[in-house]
Amino acid sequence: MLRGQCHCGAISYEMPETTFHSALCHCTDCRRHAGAPMVAWGLVPADQLTVHGTPKVYASSEHGRRHFCAECGTSLFYTNDVIFPGRVDVQTATLDDPGKLPVQLHVQIADRIPWMETAHELPMFERFPTG
Repeated sequence: MLRGQCHCGAISYEMPETTFHSALCHCTDCRRHAGAPMVAWGLVPADQLTVHGTPKVYASSEHGRRHFCAECGTSLFYTNDVIFPGRVDVQTATLDDPGKLPVQLHVQIADRIPWMETAHELPMFERFPTG
């Protein structure tokens, strides 16, 4: 089992190590909700996700529901009974060890921010640069 939690720890969860997909989503909705250029997701059966605490649920579209911590604002889960009934997409960057669930693909690249295509070519620093 993989474990994760929100930033403040009010909500924690356990999920299986095997997912239907592990993807980086570039859609406008994910980017806007997370405030990030893309969001990492792992899709699991709803009955195999154990959640401790009660996330707040936001209807982000006609069928989409985003689940987040009402205390600290951390986005945690996404459900959509039309697209994937009985399954939950977990934001895998909230895992205690996100490296245990490597991403397999990019989705919704039609909405990708153009500079994300070459972001891997930018200078990189182990920590925030000084000076």
